[in-house]
Amino acid sequence: MTLLALHPALGQSKKPGAPGFGGGTLTCHCSHDPVVVKVDAQVAHNHACGCSKCWKPANALFSIVGVVSRDKVHVASRPEKLHVVDSSATIQRHACKACGVHLFGHIENKDHAFYGLDFIHTELSADAGWTGPEFAAFVSSIIETGTPPEHMADIRKELRGVGLETYDCLSPALMDALAAQVYKLKKAA
Repeated sequence: MTLLALHPALGQSKKPGAPGFGGGTLTCHCSHDPVVVKVDAQVAHNHACGCSKCWKPANALFSIVGVVSRDKVHVASRPEKLHVVDSSATIQRHACKACGVHLFGHIENKDHAFYGLDFIHTELSADAGWTGPEFAAFVSSIIETGTPPEHMADIRKELRGVGLETYDCLSPALMDALAAQVYKLKKAA
């Protein structure tokens, strides 16, 4: 397995964001009338994601997903080309109808710990300054999309080789946030 097969941007892992970087634009892959999304913030919790729901570049096993405050994400052009990929999913992924690229995802459930955050793919931006991925999440999920289980030890080794700790869920801090929200909702009930 090579880093390119895992994701073309993984050689840039653990790259700190540029000081004072305030965001940029994301553009779908359409050569004519692309969807453009303006993001007015740096990402937090950027990570490589192996889940079967996230959009990935051609032949990549992982996506690169960062989160930003929902109020910092705005469709700048061609909103009519966007649709929600799976309305039953926790993250409502908005993709271009023409090229299939996911540009951002909302969580609509106001009781979810990540409500108010949007999930974006910084690789769709030509702007330099985004923080690179800081960990790899849902690593074992790539088996669901056809990766042979016997390749997993080498894949985890490569991810760790570029400084990404591997998890079969989210990082411990994010899992703690989810668990704290569950407790808060149970206590309020």
